[in-house]
Amino acid sequence: GRFDSVLFTRFLNTPESPYRRLLDWHGCAEPPDTDIAPELADLVRPGCAYAKPGFTGIPDDLAARLREESPEEVVVVGIDTDMCVLKVAMDVFDLGITPVVLVDCCASTGGLQAHLAGLATLARNIGADQLRTTGLDEGYRGRPPAADAKPEAVIDDLSSPTPTG
Repeated sequence: GRFDSVLFTRFLNTPESPYRRLLDWHGCAEPPDTDIAPELADLVRPGCAYAKPGFTGIPDDLAARLREESPEEVVVVGIDTDMCVLKVAMDVFDLGITPVVLVDCCASTGGLQAHLAGLATLARNIGADQLRTTGLDEGYRGRPPAADAKPEAVIDDLSSPTPTG
């Protein structure tokens, strides 16, 4: 298929995390905050989810897997564009692998401005040619889907750059 491996990362705010020690932020420490999004949970295969304890994009075990598999490119999607997506894409770049960020499958809990800032930073650091679109951004945008809407239109709501929840 198009993708040999579909891998997931999730941030874990561990007790020794600088987020707790320096910022007194205790989010993403336990379920449900640390769970893979319910809409994606059925897609996770054994050995394909990696924990990120801190501001690393790619933990050591995932970096080792990528070195072993030697993909030509890694497609990156997710939340937050200006934090996790940015760091994962830059770490992939540092491994010598082409990162491809699907901008319409990313968003930021910091809002549209944070999302766009993340994309601007990525364009400068990994190259604007690595920022691509699936075309989903032409779909559902806060309107109820039409009765005959394609599934892609509903999926787009999950990656809206202005999340509501």
